[in-house]
Amino acid sequence: MTRWLRCFMALCLMVLAGGLTPASAAQHAPGACTPRILEVQAAKAPGDGGIRPSDGWEKAKVPDSMNRRWPGYDGSAWYRVDFDASACSVPVALGIDGIGVAGAVYINDDLLWRDPSLVEPLSRSWNVPRWWVLPAASLHAGVNSVWLHVVGLAAVGSGPGALRLGDEASVRAQFEHAQWHQRTIYAINAVLCGMAGLLFLLVWLLRRKEPAYGWFALMSLAWLAYLSTYLAASPWPFADSIMRSRASMVALIVYVLAACLFTFRYGDQRLRWAERALWVLAAVGSAASLLAPRADASAWWGVIWQVAMTVFLLNALQFQWHVWRGPRERPRRRRDMLLALVWLVFVVVALHDLSGMLGFWEVARNWAALSGPLIIALIMLVLGTQLVQEMRGVERFNRALADGIANARTELAQANEREHAQALHNVTLQERMGIAHDLHNGLGASLVRGMAMVEQASEPLPNERVLSILKTLRDDLRQMIDYSASGGADTAVPDTPVQWIAPLRHRFTRIFDELEVDSSWQVAPQWLDPALRPSVLQSLNLSRLVEDALSNVIKHSRATRVRVRCEQPDATRFVVCVEDNGVGFDVTSMQQQRTSVGMRSMTARAAHIAGTLTIESGTCGTQVAVEITLHNKPSDSAFARLSS
Repeated sequence: MTRWLRCFMALCLMVLAGGLTPASAAQHAPGACTPRILEVQAAKAPGDGGIRPSDGWEKAKVPDSMNRRWPGYDGSAWYRVDFDASACSVPVALGIDGIGVAGAVYINDDLLWRDPSLVEPLSRSWNVPRWWVLPAASLHAGVNSVWLHVVGLAAVGSGPGALRLGDEASVRAQFEHAQWHQRTIYAINAVLCGMAGLLFLLVWLLRRKEPAYGWFALMSLAWLAYLSTYLAASPWPFADSIMRSRASMVALIVYVLAACLFTFRYGDQRLRWAERALWVLAAVGSAASLLAPRADASAWWGVIWQVAMTVFLLNALQFQWHVWRGPRERPRRRRDMLLALVWLVFVVVALHDLSGMLGFWEVARNWAALSGPLIIALIMLVLGTQLVQEMRGVERFNRALADGIANARTELAQANEREHAQALHNVTLQERMGIAHDLHNGLGASLVRGMAMVEQASEPLPNERVLSILKTLRDDLRQMIDYSASGGADTAVPDTPVQWIAPLRHRFTRIFDELEVDSSWQVAPQWLDPALRPSVLQSLNLSRLVEDALSNVIKHSRATRVRVRCEQPDATRFVVCVEDNGVGFDVTSMQQQRTSVGMRSMTARAAHIAGTLTIESGTCGTQVAVEITLHNKPSDSAFARLSS
């Protein structure tokens, strides 16, 4: 913590030293010329203000406030500064710290400088220092006059800034000092606020769960909008100076609101009643800023500014109490202490400025400007430190998560292998039960029928009839054997569609030939992608499904033509289609009655391999199609484990 405090104090000294350095350069050089100012007078301008008044002059001083001199006055004024430079042997220079809101400068009767626009939208010169070397041709012996034409508004600060007459070196040095405090420091503020706002807005968009980043981004961007009042050369994008001032007050209110909510979120404070009050005050203040009558706008804005600063200081002070109070339930966090120090700087600067406004010191807006870069830099340091800590925590979490995922992946792979082996075992048992059922209902029924024919025959059967019965038994037995053999062979994934369909094609082609049914087989010669092919379960269930479809053709269709197609529309899909020209049947009625064992079997097998089964039937024939999705071929070792 000591290291952070040292950095904090070093940064404070650096910023303050940077702000005071130009002032030391403003000392008069040896032998400098200082013209003697004799008198300063002011008068309201008649008409449109372009003509110097001939009467109504009163004593004044520069800098001067038109709002205090002529309360409620909206218009132009002239200031006359008489001076005697007869003792100067060097060129005389003139410097002024600004003219609010806009104006022009004359030396005697010659125009020295003029704002681009002296009517709305007015140019904004109130915070722009300037200096000139007075032309020798415009000066004459004795008393000379500097004429200041000032165009002001009652609602905003109006009047000439500090005026200086002297030699070129001293006036230029004082101009550089004023330029630093009135322009450069605000430009630095604006750049830092813009960078901080955009950076942390991006961080918040990426990390919505960290609202402190979002409120800090809004706080920085609102302060940037408020700083534009000091830097803008015109009211743009607003129609006039009054609207720009209204918008500046709203930006100040948003800044204070965002700063308070940022403090609450960053310090993990739960002050809901305070947040509700802040939102109400912000809404009322914004409405008052925008709707204040033009004649009384200055007074309204003064009250709003004071309330806003009071709220800001109360927020900074309550956070000091939140961080530095006595024993706590949890230890103090370094990031909270850093933010408390940041707000403490604001408190000191604000008290300094307020004391100046009350008359104890000069108005110290430059101190507030100098504190801006310091505050932004420190808050960025605070948030950056938190962000780095969170990123490190995320990295540790990612490493732990990666290890956990690797372990879970290993366990999942092992569980999948066990589940796959169990599923294959269950399918094998189901196939064995199916074979037993087929033996009982198929071969057994044929044996019983043959035995009954022999026993019930009145005379010995002819050899041809006996041979026919034996051939029937042989065919039924061959079908059962082929069925069982194909179940064992299917523990290997077929290398080609031709190899997969070959056993079914061989067996059913002979049956169709004996039944005098024309059969055709259209089979893709290779898999489109060797890495994508049916799995063991897919091959087994797909074979049984096609076998059921062909058996139904033989038993029920009375077809004379059968076509089997095995196609791949793309590398990931495999489609098998069985078509016949038989008598057909009512598919909907059959599905509703649920009396067809073959249809239930095909539907169950398609669902087991996540396939899509389509059955269409009519008087012109029946078409049974099944489509499956192909996956990467499992390793041989996996199949070896599954087989065991």
